Amino acid sequence: MEFAGNEKDFTNEVSEGTVLVDFYAQWCGPCQMLAPVLDEVAEERTDLKIIKVNVDANPQLAENYGVIGVPYLILFKNGDPVAHTSGFRPKEALLEWLDEK
Repeated sequence: MEFAGNEKDFTNEVSEGTVLVDFYAQWCGPCQMLAPVLDEVAEERTDLKIIKVNVDANPQLAENYGVIGVPYLILFKNGDPVAHTSGFRPKEALLEWLDEK
């Protein structure tokens, strides 16, 4: 799901359950490589909501969460950021990272 809204909307999106937020940019090669991986993970993991945040369209939101490079993933549980990682990860590595958290 592509995020479009303000910080309050974002807070509402991540406030319940487990949410993986992908901070990305259209011009980013590794972000383009990660997109289909996230689509596959979204299909397999019904316990997980995935939100994509374009850093060019939401620079303040990216700054608020310390995003200095993309892709940058933050895992939220009931509104709290519990883990983050940056760069491309193959599907198996991403699933392993999620299972560890």
